[in-house]
Amino acid sequence: MSCLMVERCGEISFDSPDQNAKCVRMLDTALSGEVGTKKKVKRLLSFQRYFHASRLLRGIVPQASLYLLDEDYLGQARHMLSKVGMWDFDIFLFDRLTNGNSLVTLLCHLFNVHGLIHHFQLDMVTLHRFFVMVQEDYHSQNPYHNAVHAADVTQAMHCYLREPKLANFLTPSDIMLGLLAAAAHDVDHPGVNQPFLIKTKHHLASLYQNVSVLENHHWRSTIGMLRESRLLAHLPKEVTQDIEQQLGSLILATDINRQNEFLIRLKSHLDNQDLRLEDAQDRHFMLQIALKCADICNPCRVWDLSKQWSERVCEEFYRQGDLEQKFELEISPLCNQQKDTVPSIQIGFMTYIVEPLFERWAQFTGNTPLSENMLNHLRRNKAKWRSLLHKQHSSSRSNDHSGQVTGSQEQTLNEEETP
Repeated sequence: MSCLMVERCGEISFDSPDQNAKCVRMLDTALSGEVGTKKKVKRLLSFQRYFHASRLLRGIVPQASLYLLDEDYLGQARHMLSKVGMWDFDIFLFDRLTNGNSLVTLLCHLFNVHGLIHHFQLDMVTLHRFFVMVQEDYHSQNPYHNAVHAADVTQAMHCYLREPKLANFLTPSDIMLGLLAAAAHDVDHPGVNQPFLIKTKHHLASLYQNVSVLENHHWRSTIGMLRESRLLAHLPKEVTQDIEQQLGSLILATDINRQNEFLIRLKSHLDNQDLRLEDAQDRHFMLQIALKCADICNPCRVWDLSKQWSERVCEEFYRQGDLEQKFELEISPLCNQQKDTVPSIQIGFMTYIVEPLFERWAQFTGNTPLSENMLNHLRRNKAKWRSLLHKQHSSSRSNDHSGQVTGSQEQTLNEEETP
């Protein structure tokens, strides 16, 4: 049985019926914050694609609505798209202007701008339906891992693909893979992290043997949607197989557990000056690095945007922590709202994860204006979080936090994705 089919038919397994019942209640709460519906539980357990596929098997063709912009907002959204390559692009505003359809609208625009529709002879209706499938497979109730995050990462990826050092060598296939991987890299994210899935014995943890559990699921879900939509059915089989495998390689690179692996390899290439972007393998590696940067670029955005993302990801962590506390599980690091403050989490994340990666990226690009701009935002934002942390300490001297990331927090930051 294929991984795709196993995912559709999987289930959570505990040692006792009571634990099974507790887990179902727990996962349900993770979605809605209270006892939810059976449908929501099945969505979290990755049954959504199964039900969608079963409709096709019964001969019911889903009608994907075309997300047309309201006339009042059309001009503003179009104006924003004309500046989609600017680093201060406000994805939250764009999402409001597109009535919550930022990912679909952005992808349609970028595929057109980059000439991918013509180059790959893509059917526009099929392409749009596929984009809708991807957007709808994100969970809107997640504070952070939702379709707006995917759109934000896609916009960042577009900016990176335009960096001269990379753009001069990219093929249409490279560009399409980069945009698709960015858009789908967190699809069907349950709003909880890998350690949570492992300790609750989720079927995905078992399926992928506790290795890159979420990333493997994002990749397999994307392949399922590509095949279901038949977007690439007109291309030779060997081409579609290569696209599927390269998508997997890109999405799997976003696993934060592999951060040091990629940094060491990038440092070696830069120190030895042996990157040959004429070589498809070296281009693919830099696409992996670009996607990793795009995925955690929030601290490099302007303060107003960066702060919103920071608060959103910490809210998602805190929800997991509350869930673990409610069901008498050990609270995961960074998920305890009483101990792990937003400033302390962000300072540690910037120090140990973001800065090392973006300093290397700037070295690769040759310190372009975009790279310098991102590093400047990163330094200013880190200083603001330090200032906020100092104010917190001043107002509550009984607080245990010192403003320094503890050894356990540092270890956790290398295990979790913490924008």
